[in-house]
Amino acid sequence: MRNAVIVDVVRSASGRGKAGGALSGVHPIDLLAEVLRSLVSRSGIDPALVDDVIGGCVSQASEQAGNITRSAALAAGLPESTPATTVTRACGSSQQAVHFAAQGVIAGAYDVVIACGVESMSRVPMGTASMGRDLVGTALAQRYPQGWISQGVAAELVARKFGASREDVDRYAFESHRRAAAAAAAGHFDREIVPVPVSDGVHTADETIRAATTVEGLGTLRASFHSEESAQRFPGLGWMITPGNSSPLTDAAAATLIMSEEKAAQLGLTPRARFVDFAVAGDDPVYMLTAPIPATRKLLDRTGLTVGDIDVYEVNEAFASVPLAWAREFDADPDRLNPVGGAIALGHAIGASGVRLLATMVGELERTGGRYGLQTMCEHGGMANALLVERI
Repeated sequence: MRNAVIVDVVRSASGRGKAGGALSGVHPIDLLAEVLRSLVSRSGIDPALVDDVIGGCVSQASEQAGNITRSAALAAGLPESTPATTVTRACGSSQQAVHFAAQGVIAGAYDVVIACGVESMSRVPMGTASMGRDLVGTALAQRYPQGWISQGVAAELVARKFGASREDVDRYAFESHRRAAAAAAAGHFDREIVPVPVSDGVHTADETIRAATTVEGLGTLRASFHSEESAQRFPGLGWMITPGNSSPLTDAAAATLIMSEEKAAQLGLTPRARFVDFAVAGDDPVYMLTAPIPATRKLLDRTGLTVGDIDVYEVNEAFASVPLAWAREFDADPDRLNPVGGAIALGHAIGASGVRLLATMVGELERTGGRYGLQTMCEHGGMANALLVERI
């Protein structure tokens, strides 16, 4: 079996995913193209060597329709002979692209492949693709007669199930911003962030980090997802999920260059990490956000490792209750959990977040000399991806 290795992984800085955000004036094709162009240029490889480009995007509608990955690859100057495809597994879309790319290398289908992702939530808001139509149908409605719920209400259910208080989720959100602000000030993101041209220059700093955030300020925010209907269906919820302890709407793109270990040696490239294993899992679609727990358990069972063997855990911060629940389930070291901040501070551009997590995780392993990094991502419908890398 061949080893699949990461030669490089880059991302744009985050932009607020609303009108006036730093990247809101950039077409999502152009945003991803800039990141792809930088990735290929930094490696120095002949772009004709790329066997495929696999991209994640959640809202594949409007400006993100029509196989946006192929459009971005052509816009980036890759040869017309280089194919590309766009995949979705909800918030784990670009992580799924990474899985498919690395697994293709391991299987011998690829020698060189790019996995990437993009989401412009300012230009293509969540829900655009549904066009206001029924997304449940008859048979699914019969299986879940009370109906599915929003992710925010699911985050409230997770908080209750795992015993998180309002102070817990607000303090966690504060810590995400504190860590991200400190990491940015120390230059920890400099290697992974590539410049994106915007109308007034270039965008190179995460716009979603709020260095002035305080626990006290977060505590004044009102719950976002309370409704009388939800309160009747789920009596006793704490109603603690607010804009401050949730990930913000975000624009961003990210990409990673993956190849076989043999091909990297042949090209004179030094890999940064190798893929150890992968897992996907499903869980209760009503709780929706708990699947990172069985996905992680499956990955650890497959590798024979324990959480204590892992040096960095990247657990996506869709809502603060998600990594808190994961950490409590595995009794994980909080210092190793999202050590440079997570999506609450760095943003959650849903189609790109999986590769963004990979960038920060590999960078942190290199800075600290750690060996193993684990990342996992909760997804709509009660799913999750998990992967394990080893620093080289």
